[in-house]
Amino acid sequence: MLCVMLVAGEASGDALGAKLAAAIRKQLGETPVRFVGVGGPLMAAEGVQSPFDIRQLSVLGLIEGLAAYPRVVGRVRDTLRLARREKPDIAVLIDSWGFTLRVAQGLNRILPATPVVKYVGPQVWASRPGRARTLARTVDRLLTLHSFDAPHFEAHGLPVTFVGNAILARDFSKADPRRLRRTVGAAPKAQVLLVAPGSRRSEIARMAQPFGEAVALLRASHPGLRVVVPVAQSVAGAVREAAAGWGQGVLLIEDEALKDDAMAGATVALACSGTVTTELALAGPPVVVGYRIGALSYALLKRLVRTPWISLVNVAAARMVMPEFIQHRCTGPKLAAAVARLLDDPAARAEQVAGQQRALAQMGRGGPDPSGAAALAVLEMVKKP
Repeated sequence: MLCVMLVAGEASGDALGAKLAAAIRKQLGETPVRFVGVGGPLMAAEGVQSPFDIRQLSVLGLIEGLAAYPRVVGRVRDTLRLARREKPDIAVLIDSWGFTLRVAQGLNRILPATPVVKYVGPQVWASRPGRARTLARTVDRLLTLHSFDAPHFEAHGLPVTFVGNAILARDFSKADPRRLRRTVGAAPKAQVLLVAPGSRRSEIARMAQPFGEAVALLRASHPGLRVVVPVAQSVAGAVREAAAGWGQGVLLIEDEALKDDAMAGATVALACSGTVTTELALAGPPVVVGYRIGALSYALLKRLVRTPWISLVNVAAARMVMPEFIQHRCTGPKLAAAVARLLDDPAARAEQVAGQQRALAQMGRGGPDPSGAAALAVLEMVKKP
C-alpha cells in the first residue's frame, strides 16, 4: 500500500494538507493509500494522526522563533521518529519554513531514498533570497502557489511545479448572508463587521489589543454594528480569550457553514495579515489589514523585506488595494478610522471590492483545481524509478 507522509505546522498548512490528501485519494481511485504525518484537525479527518498538537509550533517572528527553538527541535525529532517507523514512499512538507526545513534535512539523513516535496516555498521574492539555494539543496521538488515563484528556485537547480493557490478555489456560492443576519439578529441593511485576529496564538495575542480598541471605537460610533469573529478550531481558546475583552455582543462563529456566511455577508472585514485576507477578498467584502510582530523581529525584517506590501492581493495588484496598518501604525484608532470610512461610504466599498477582484484575477482565480494539480505532481514523483 502506498504510504504518503504529509507534514504541516499551522492552521493554513493543515487546510492545504487535508485538501491534498483528499485529492490524492481521488486520483488513486480504488488504489489504497495510507497517510501519516503531522497536522491539525482537518488533516486528522483525512486520516493523518499527528503525534503532537501543532499549536506547539505556533511561532511568529525571528526573536520569538529563537525562544521557541528547543520546542521546535523536539517536535522535529518526534516527526522523524514517525518517519523512521512508517517509512513513507514520499514526504510532502507544507509551508512552515523553519520546522519543515529541519524535517527535510532529517529525512535526507534517515531516509535518503525517500523523495521529499516542499509544498509552498518561502517568499524569496519578498525577502531572504538565500532560502532558495537552501531549499534546492534539501528537497527534490517544489510545488508553488504563484507562477512568479519558479525562476527564483529554478536558478538553483530545484525543479518547480506551479500548482496554483488552493485558496483561490474556495467556493462561497453556497454562503447565505441572510442566514448570518438571522443568527446575529441583524436587519437586512444592518452593517456587519467581521474580525479575523489571526491563525497563530502569537498573532492573536499581539492583535487582541489594537483590534479590541478598534471594535470598541466602531461600536461607539456605529451603534447598530454587529461584530462577528470566525474561530479556527486550532486556536479557538486563544480567540475566545482575546474576544472576551472586546465587550458584550461580539459573536464567535465556529460552525464552518456559518463562517462562510459571515465572510460573504460582512459589510467590511478587519483581518490580521495572512491567508484569510485572500479568502475574504474571494468572499466579497472590502478588507482592512493589520499586523504586528515583536519589535526586534520587525527591526530585522525591515532590513530584509523587499516588497512594500504584505498582503498577496496588494502584491498581485502592485498597489495598496487593501489598506495595511503594520507595526506602530497598527493601532485601534487608525484601524477604526479605515474601517469607518468603508462602513460610511458605499462608493469606497465598491471601489475597493472591484480592485480586490481584479487582483484575484491576476493571481489566477478560476484556474484548474490547485489541490488536484498538487496531487498529480506528488504521485508523479512516487512513480519515478
